[in-house]
Amino acid sequence: MESLRIIKDEHRNLWRVAITLDQVIEEMESTGTVDGAFLGSVLDYFEQFVDRAHHPKEDQHLFRLLRQRSSSAAPALDRLEAEHREAPGKLAALRQTLEQCPSTDGAVLRLTTALRAYLAELKAHIRIEEADVFPLAREALRPEDWHEIDRAFLDNQDPVFGQQARAEFRDLFHRIASLAPVSVGLGSHTAGGLHSRNNHHDVLLAVRDVESCYGRIKALKGISLEVRKGETVALVGANGAGKTTFLRALSGVQPISAGSITFGGEDISRHRADQRMRLGICQSPEGRQVFGPLSIEDNLRLGAYTQPKHFFAEDLEKIYGMFPILKEKRKLPAGTLSGGQQQMLAIGRALMGRPKLLLLDEPSMGLAPLLVEEVFNVVSSLKAQGMTILLVEQNAFSALAIADRGYVLETGEITLTGSGRDLIENEKVRSAYLGM
Repeated sequence: MESLRIIKDEHRNLWRVAITLDQVIEEMESTGTVDGAFLGSVLDYFEQFVDRAHHPKEDQHLFRLLRQRSSSAAPALDRLEAEHREAPGKLAALRQTLEQCPSTDGAVLRLTTALRAYLAELKAHIRIEEADVFPLAREALRPEDWHEIDRAFLDNQDPVFGQQARAEFRDLFHRIASLAPVSVGLGSHTAGGLHSRNNHHDVLLAVRDVESCYGRIKALKGISLEVRKGETVALVGANGAGKTTFLRALSGVQPISAGSITFGGEDISRHRADQRMRLGICQSPEGRQVFGPLSIEDNLRLGAYTQPKHFFAEDLEKIYGMFPILKEKRKLPAGTLSGGQQQMLAIGRALMGRPKLLLLDEPSMGLAPLLVEEVFNVVSSLKAQGMTILLVEQNAFSALAIADRGYVLETGEITLTGSGRDLIENEKVRSAYLGM
């Protein structure tokens, strides 16, 4: 039933886009202005991903086999497939209405009305699939059916469902995130834009020949790396390699003795730590480092210290939605939480700063395997939202499996770099860090 997990993941991304659109519609209604680039990117995503890939793979595999096995599924499937067929026409009508804004009278009102209707149908569509169709599928489909469905969904050679297509759809989602208004951004305002690997405007963080010392000991020896907008980049290495020192240098806690750090096109090498945080560099530190005597909610409030106060309630609910246990215990001292719960709080506190770049320092350290998996699921979710992440981890396999690119750090120097998959398959990395 791996296909159901894939569909649910796709639904979550669609729901995030829908929630953001709801807020954008409210702003359009109050201001009368239309962000054509953002709305165009959303319509591109709906057209190229939803109508050309998401819907067809459901129709051709899951729905077809479910019709054969369960007569009671027909009413729901009839409705869903009809909506699949009608969706391209509705998108074309939305594009036409968008093109008329704001040149014709009443165009903004027509656009917001049409968008609300489209989103209401999209949300209802998702609810029917997950509440009605999925339970029937679990009950009625046979093992051989699931084998066929899962094989189709996971086929890396397939031109629609394969890795290349998924990369294109991910870029479309990153573009939405990068264009979303800052007040409603999907993770962060600047996340996204991976279309051209050679486009230097996509580089959010550029580190050049950075050195840092503890007394006479040189901990960082000329490190150079880049993080592009919307990427998840992993920095892996053994204990004492300099990973935490490097993150401390990025956040301004550890001074650098040579080299430069550029963030968003600005040289921040001499900026104080608080100035870097205000620019959007937020860190979840090694060992959690929550404020034990303070309540969980006060810890999160501290994370939002640099943000406008009217964002606080909305952002707090997002964190509680991501980590329900924090909401349940929000009035308790942070020191009473388990190690895994404190890690959730540390990540949540960093997210309350609305990061443009999220620094995660050993988020799985000291956690039980089940909690490690949960933490990496959170990182995957943030990545799917288009957030830019620099992940430092001893758990090299999990970090590289989730990363777009990776760097291997040994005794203060970068010794290898490549895509996450390339590094996992590198014999030196497999031997030294993956135990293979």
